[in-house]
Amino acid sequence: MSARRQYGSAPVGGSPSRWLRIGIPVVLVLIWLVGGSIGGPYFGKVDEVATNDQSSFLPSSAESTQVQERLADFTGGDTIPAVVVVTGDGALTPTDLTKIADLAAAIGAVPGVGEVSPALPSEDGEAAQLFVPIETAGDVGDTVADVRAAIASSLPDGLDAWVTGPAGFTADLVAGFLGIDGILLAVALGAVFVILVIVYRSPLLPVLVLLTSTFALCVALLTVWWLAKAGVFVLNGQVQGILFILVIGAATDYALLYVARFREALASGKRRWDATTSAWRGAFEPILASGGTVIAGLLCLLLSDLATNRALGPIASIGIAFAVLSALTFLPALLALTGRAAFWPFAPKPGRVGDAGQAAEALVADPSAPVRGFWARQARLIARHARPVWIVTTVVLLGASLGVLQLQANGVPQSDLVLGASEARDGQAVLADHFAAGSGSPAYVIVPQGRVAAAVGVLEDSSGIDSVAAVSRDAASGQVGVTIADGEPVYTAAGPPGTAAPEPTVSGGDVLLVATLSDAADSLAAEQTIRDLRTSFDEALGAEQALVGGPTAIDLDTNDTSIRDRTVIIPVILLVILVILMLLLRAIVAPVLLILSVILSFGAALGVSALVFRHVLDFPGADPAVPLYGFVFLVALGVDYNIFLMSRVREESLRHGTRPGILRGLVATGGVITSAGLVLAATFAALGVIPILFLAQLAFIVAFGVLLDTFVVRSLLVPAAAYDLDRRIWWPSRLSRRDSGSLDT
Repeated sequence: MSARRQYGSAPVGGSPSRWLRIGIPVVLVLIWLVGGSIGGPYFGKVDEVATNDQSSFLPSSAESTQVQERLADFTGGDTIPAVVVVTGDGALTPTDLTKIADLAAAIGAVPGVGEVSPALPSEDGEAAQLFVPIETAGDVGDTVADVRAAIASSLPDGLDAWVTGPAGFTADLVAGFLGIDGILLAVALGAVFVILVIVYRSPLLPVLVLLTSTFALCVALLTVWWLAKAGVFVLNGQVQGILFILVIGAATDYALLYVARFREALASGKRRWDATTSAWRGAFEPILASGGTVIAGLLCLLLSDLATNRALGPIASIGIAFAVLSALTFLPALLALTGRAAFWPFAPKPGRVGDAGQAAEALVADPSAPVRGFWARQARLIARHARPVWIVTTVVLLGASLGVLQLQANGVPQSDLVLGASEARDGQAVLADHFAAGSGSPAYVIVPQGRVAAAVGVLEDSSGIDSVAAVSRDAASGQVGVTIADGEPVYTAAGPPGTAAPEPTVSGGDVLLVATLSDAADSLAAEQTIRDLRTSFDEALGAEQALVGGPTAIDLDTNDTSIRDRTVIIPVILLVILVILMLLLRAIVAPVLLILSVILSFGAALGVSALVFRHVLDFPGADPAVPLYGFVFLVALGVDYNIFLMSRVREESLRHGTRPGILRGLVATGGVITSAGLVLAATFAALGVIPILFLAQLAFIVAFGVLLDTFVVRSLLVPAAAYDLDRRIWWPSRLSRRDSGSLDT
């Protein structure tokens, strides 16, 4: 047969005309180019619709949220407090205090800053603090940066100053996310490119695959940006980073599956168009099923009470949907136009196909038969020692899972959220050396005006409270001291003895009390104080008579809500994915096996991660959402590899019988699953370049878990257990009643 006849463009049988075979791919490529060119510029605009205000993530029913919504009624403005702590070489002199007053004036001139409080010296006389209200209507991070710049230019010699408090920590957190648009994407795409070049040994194919994932991300980001701008969901830096990584990793995985099918079709002698349609038919169901499973798992996050978790579900689902769409339209169009040239200089040669099937048949006939290739030898190991392989693997994974007992996922102090340097964290340490540790981040208590005395009594009886004041707009400092005399509240104002104290501000019949905590506001001890206060108020004043809020209460409510979400959502995800697998594989036993393998894999990954976090990296703990996010991604994405493997195994089993089908499926998909696992692990590991504790922990858990899934669970445990179960794996479908050893074609 001539080369022209084999690779020419003349239509054969029902093939479309030459113009359609060129026109359809060109149109698809142009559509994606337009979408990508529109969505690309939005990478630098995400901060316009993003927020990192933790209080906005809690449900409206949370007690701290109710307090937060009413603060402006008492203070007269919607602000978040920053604290500037100033120290000298020793005791501050009157001259130093005058200079600090001038510094306060310079800070007050910064746009977005409210009325700065007078300097409040510490009892030891070695430090002073300024309370700086930051207006939330503007960008808190930018305003704090301007305050720090004003301090740097106005601070006299001999004095040191730090900006801390809730606004300071928010600014440091925002700064930690600044590398998402640049560094994170560069590292992720660079790592994927290197892996693809090594796998395919081709300069062009990795570019086509990366274009597939990059354009999917551009269009997804465009969609998400406008939905966030319309207020459909909350977008923050954490969700943004996960979206970037998830789309790049998932789109690349789906692209690799399609490329493997396209390469097989070319190696079987098919021309470009025939190879395209053949690959598309073979990849369509597993890619669609994989993407659908991930989307279903992610949408379970809609059950969350936290706005960030709830938003991640649809945001990430949008990303996965475009990843699937790109892998099934954009990449096929690119490969249809480039054909064998995409694999240059190692283009697949016609006739080099069938090795996987021949090796599988040989192993079924004789498990000790000599075979070539890593995955053929892996199949031989399964054929000869299936039961010992899955038993030993299971025991090892169970042992690794015991490390979960070392996991501390009950929350971490806000000061530990940012890895590396943090001015707010340093400032908080200085503040705690000279003032009550909770200065600048008080607890807010809203009580009926007639129950102020009882509420103050509860606060004074608490060992975790250093001092109590009431908010008064008429007071120069915005607050008046409050004590109890003869069962009635007595208000005092700063100033010379005898200075009359204004009455506290009353809103809706309520008064706002400000309680300075004895412990650092982001500490576990402070959270316990808030928890105890709520119990004491319920006992002394009655339920719903007092609301306790503030930064510490927000942290506490966030952690409690995260733990609740974790308990509710994880079982739902497992159930949803189990149902999808049953529908896909038309069986019950195989899906149950796959779900059990995923749970075991997640347990082992989390156990090893807990040991590394505690004994190697010395992390202070973990956010309660870390196990939930790790579970969502490892289970949803781990099922991807299950689907890649078992859909091919079922396809081969229908033709050749179960055991030959398992060996054929393992040999045929081993390479693509391994490549996909390496790519996904590399993309999630890239999250580690963002200096945020949550993302660093999530990066390790998912990256390690994916590698464990790829090289152990999907390569050894699942095929060995399935091989041992034989045709029973397909129960109750008709395939479970077929002769497992038949090789009829």
